[in-house]
Amino acid sequence: MLGELGLGGSLRRRSSIGKAYHATARLIVRRVKRLNPKSVAEGQAELFGAWRHHVIFTDSPFVLAQAEPMHREHAQVEQVFADLEDSALAHLPSEKFTANAAWLTLTATAYNLTRAAGHLASVFHARARTGTIRRHLINVCARIATGARRLTLHLPQLWCWQNDFTDL
Repeated sequence: MLGELGLGGSLRRRSSIGKAYHATARLIVRRVKRLNPKSVAEGQAELFGAWRHHVIFTDSPFVLAQAEPMHREHAQVEQVFADLEDSALAHLPSEKFTANAAWLTLTATAYNLTRAAGHLASVFHARARTGTIRRHLINVCARIATGARRLTLHLPQLWCWQNDFTDL
Protein backbone atom coordinates (compact mmCIF):
# COMPACT_ATOMS: atom_id res chain seq x y z
CA MET A 1 0.00 0.00 0.00
CA LEU A 2 1.46 3.34 -0.96
CA GLY A 3 0.79 6.62 0.77
CA GLU A 4 1.90 10.13 0.06
CA LEU A 5 2.12 13.13 2.34
CA GLY A 6 2.69 16.48 0.68
CA LEU A 7 4.95 18.56 2.90
CA GLY A 8 5.76 21.37 0.49
CA GLY A 9 4.13 24.20 2.40
CA SER A 10 5.22 23.13 5.88
CA LEU A 11 8.89 22.82 4.93
CA ARG A 12 9.31 26.38 3.75
CA ARG A 13 11.22 28.71 6.02
CA ARG A 14 10.24 32.32 6.40
CA SER A 15 13.47 34.11 5.61
CA SER A 16 15.04 36.59 3.31
CA ILE A 17 15.64 33.93 0.63
CA GLY A 18 13.64 34.62 -2.50
CA LYS A 19 10.74 32.41 -3.54
CA ALA A 20 12.75 31.13 -6.50
CA TYR A 21 15.04 29.34 -4.05
CA HIS A 22 12.33 27.79 -1.88
CA ALA A 23 12.20 24.02 -2.14
CA THR A 24 9.04 21.97 -2.13
CA ALA A 25 9.18 18.26 -1.64
CA ARG A 26 7.07 15.26 -0.82
CA LEU A 27 7.45 12.52 1.72
CA ILE A 28 6.45 9.17 0.25
CA VAL A 29 5.83 6.36 2.72
CA ARG A 30 5.48 2.85 1.38
CA ARG A 31 3.81 0.47 3.81
CA VAL A 32 4.60 -3.24 3.34
CA LYS A 33 3.02 -6.12 5.24
CA ARG A 34 5.63 -7.88 7.42
CA LEU A 35 5.79 -11.48 6.19
CA ASN A 36 7.54 -12.89 9.27
CA PRO A 37 6.41 -11.02 12.41
CA LYS A 38 8.45 -13.46 14.55
CA SER A 39 11.65 -11.90 13.14
CA VAL A 40 11.33 -9.06 15.66
CA ALA A 41 13.20 -9.95 18.85
CA GLU A 42 11.14 -10.59 21.97
CA GLY A 43 10.81 -7.49 24.10
CA GLN A 44 11.81 -5.30 21.14
CA ALA A 45 8.38 -5.03 19.55
CA GLU A 46 7.71 -2.09 17.30
CA LEU A 47 4.85 0.34 17.59
CA PHE A 48 3.38 -0.96 14.32
CA GLY A 49 4.91 -4.44 14.18
CA ALA A 50 2.67 -5.81 11.43
CA TRP A 51 3.99 -3.37 8.82
CA ARG A 52 7.38 -2.19 7.58
CA HIS A 53 7.69 1.37 6.34
CA HIS A 54 10.02 2.62 3.59
CA VAL A 55 10.37 6.38 3.39
CA ILE A 56 11.39 8.46 0.36
CA PHE A 57 11.83 12.24 0.49
CA THR A 58 11.71 13.59 -3.06
CA ASP A 59 11.20 16.72 -5.07
CA SER A 60 10.59 14.92 -8.36
CA PRO A 61 7.51 16.00 -10.34
CA PHE A 62 6.45 12.40 -11.02
CA VAL A 63 3.31 10.88 -9.60
CA LEU A 64 3.62 8.41 -6.77
CA ALA A 65 3.44 5.28 -8.94
CA GLN A 66 6.39 6.54 -11.05
CA ALA A 67 8.52 8.11 -8.28
CA GLU A 68 8.68 5.08 -5.98
CA PRO A 69 10.21 2.57 -8.47
CA MET A 70 12.69 5.21 -9.70
CA HIS A 71 13.95 5.84 -6.17
CA ARG A 72 14.17 2.09 -5.51
CA GLU A 73 16.41 1.66 -8.60
CA HIS A 74 18.47 4.66 -7.50
CA ALA A 75 19.11 2.99 -4.12
CA GLN A 76 20.37 -0.16 -5.86
CA VAL A 77 22.77 1.86 -8.00
CA GLU A 78 24.06 3.67 -4.92
CA GLN A 79 24.85 0.29 -3.31
CA VAL A 80 26.90 -0.69 -6.37
CA PHE A 81 28.78 2.63 -6.24
CA ALA A 82 29.52 2.15 -2.53
CA ASP A 83 30.73 -1.37 -3.26
CA LEU A 84 33.03 -0.14 -6.05
CA GLU A 85 34.42 2.69 -3.91
CA ASP A 86 35.36 0.15 -1.24
CA SER A 87 37.55 -1.60 -3.80
CA ALA A 88 39.50 -0.38 -6.82
CA LEU A 89 37.67 2.91 -7.35
CA ALA A 90 39.40 4.16 -4.21
CA HIS A 91 42.48 4.67 -6.44
CA LEU A 92 40.74 7.28 -8.60
CA PRO A 93 41.32 10.04 -9.66
CA SER A 94 44.80 10.12 -10.98
CA GLU A 95 46.57 12.89 -12.88
CA LYS A 96 46.71 10.76 -16.01
CA PHE A 97 43.60 10.02 -18.04
CA THR A 98 44.98 6.68 -19.21
CA ALA A 99 45.58 5.56 -15.62
CA ASN A 100 41.98 6.43 -14.71
CA ALA A 101 40.73 4.53 -17.76
CA ALA A 102 42.81 1.49 -16.81
CA TRP A 103 41.58 1.54 -13.18
CA LEU A 104 37.99 1.87 -14.34
CA THR A 105 38.35 -1.06 -16.73
CA LEU A 106 40.01 -3.21 -14.07
CA THR A 107 37.38 -2.20 -11.52
CA ALA A 108 34.48 -3.21 -13.75
CA THR A 109 36.14 -6.51 -14.68
CA ALA A 110 36.99 -7.38 -11.07
CA TYR A 111 33.51 -6.41 -9.86
CA ASN A 112 31.76 -8.54 -12.48
CA LEU A 113 34.04 -11.55 -11.88
CA THR A 114 33.64 -11.29 -8.11
CA ARG A 115 29.84 -11.05 -8.34
CA ALA A 116 29.78 -14.04 -10.71
CA ALA A 117 31.95 -16.03 -8.28
CA GLY A 118 29.57 -15.15 -5.46
CA HIS A 119 26.59 -16.40 -7.45
CA LEU A 120 28.38 -19.65 -8.23
CA ALA A 121 29.50 -20.23 -4.63
CA SER A 122 26.28 -20.02 -2.61
CA VAL A 123 23.02 -18.20 -2.05
CA PHE A 124 24.60 -16.24 0.81
CA HIS A 125 27.49 -15.04 -1.37
CA ALA A 126 25.12 -14.23 -4.24
CA ARG A 127 23.67 -11.46 -2.05
CA ALA A 128 26.90 -10.46 -0.30
CA ARG A 129 28.98 -7.40 -1.09
CA THR A 130 32.21 -7.90 -3.01
CA GLY A 131 34.32 -7.19 0.09
CA THR A 132 32.66 -10.13 1.86
CA ILE A 133 33.23 -12.39 -1.15
CA ARG A 134 36.90 -11.38 -1.23
CA ARG A 135 37.33 -12.09 2.52
CA HIS A 136 35.51 -15.43 2.44
CA LEU A 137 36.45 -16.97 -0.91
CA ILE A 138 39.37 -15.15 -2.56
CA ASN A 139 41.77 -14.23 0.27
CA VAL A 140 42.08 -17.82 1.42
CA CYS A 141 44.65 -18.87 3.99
CA ALA A 142 45.82 -22.03 2.21
CA ARG A 143 49.05 -23.85 1.49
CA ILE A 144 50.14 -24.82 -2.01
CA ALA A 145 52.05 -28.09 -2.25
CA THR A 146 53.68 -29.63 -5.29
CA GLY A 147 54.18 -33.29 -5.96
CA ALA A 148 54.25 -35.49 -9.05
CA ARG A 149 54.01 -32.40 -11.25
CA ARG A 150 50.69 -31.41 -9.68
CA LEU A 151 49.69 -28.47 -7.53
CA THR A 152 47.60 -29.27 -4.44
CA LEU A 153 45.80 -26.59 -2.45
CA HIS A 154 45.58 -27.48 1.26
CA LEU A 155 42.68 -25.57 2.80
CA PRO A 156 42.29 -25.00 6.55
CA GLN A 157 40.53 -27.76 8.47
CA LEU A 158 37.03 -26.94 9.74
CA TRP A 159 36.90 -23.86 7.53
CA CYS A 160 33.32 -22.58 7.51
CA TRP A 161 33.38 -21.55 3.82
CA GLN A 162 34.92 -24.76 2.47
CA ASN A 163 31.72 -26.03 0.82
CA ASP A 164 31.11 -22.65 -0.84
CA PHE A 165 34.72 -22.57 -2.06
CA THR A 166 34.38 -26.10 -3.44
CA ASP A 167 31.13 -25.16 -5.23
CA LEU A 168 32.89 -22.18 -6.75
